[in-house]
Amino acid sequence: MSYDYFYGQSGELFSYFRIPKALFQDHRFRQLSTDARTLYGILLNRMSLSAKNGWLDEQGRVYIIYTVREVQESLCCAEHKAVKLFRELEDMDLIERKRRGLGRPSLIYVKDFSSGLPKAQVQNCPNSNSGAAESAILEQPKPQANKTDKNKTEWNDPDPIYSGGIREQLEDYFYQALEVELLLRLCPDDEDTIYQIVDLLVDTCSTKRKMLRIAGDDKPAEVVRSRLKKLNADHIRFVLGCLAENTSSVRNMKQYLLAALFNAPTTMNLYYQNKTNHDFTHNLQNTKTRTCMAVEI
Repeated sequence: MSYDYFYGQSGELFSYFRIPKALFQDHRFRQLSTDARTLYGILLNRMSLSAKNGWLDEQGRVYIIYTVREVQESLCCAEHKAVKLFRELEDMDLIERKRRGLGRPSLIYVKDFSSGLPKAQVQNCPNSNSGAAESAILEQPKPQANKTDKNKTEWNDPDPIYSGGIREQLEDYFYQALEVELLLRLCPDDEDTIYQIVDLLVDTCSTKRKMLRIAGDDKPAEVVRSRLKKLNADHIRFVLGCLAENTSSVRNMKQYLLAALFNAPTTMNLYYQNKTNHDFTHNLQNTKTRTCMAVEI
């Protein structure tokens, strides 16, 4: 298919999603993916509609409702990709989601990206076709090169991981192996925990460390990866059940959760067998008690 050219000002006849330049230029957002920046622009556009409809909370803050399904349709991506983009914006504190449970969509608060920027760098743009709360960042000169060691250490990760390509492969693997969509339907109240489990599994399996600490013991990373890749939806439900039954205080939830996931393939069957035996014995004792009472009567 061949498209025509633009003539004169014809390019201004269309509506656009406006993505703030700060998301590309400000150093705070360097690690934000292009898709996440695009999603932020789409959410900003939806803010205008919410404001017009009076969607304000008791504190006067505008909120929007934009589901994972809508993100999938807008960006033509899979569900786990849409979920990842939401979490990426949350990690950068660009949005905040308030989950309501009972199958209802979350409320999303889109945060002001210009917070903390010098006022001289921000210029309002009232004449806009997007209908969103608009602001744009003036062009900034390129900063002078800084070759100090401090510049390197600012971006160092204490737990280095492999490239984004490997992480995406691991995300795809665990979303399929764990049947995340099924888990979300079966355990809607555990949505946050399920996503945290997936993130933890991806982080652990993509680390470059040779040894990993599990329940106080150092184990070869390859052994840990092999065990974690054996997990399925039943193991995750088992871990969620263990978390719900635990009443003691947990100092390091990440380590506790990782240990539970690592041990799940070897402990789940024993746990359920023991529980079955206990329930059978308890029911048998109750039956004997009722029989004795009937004989006495």
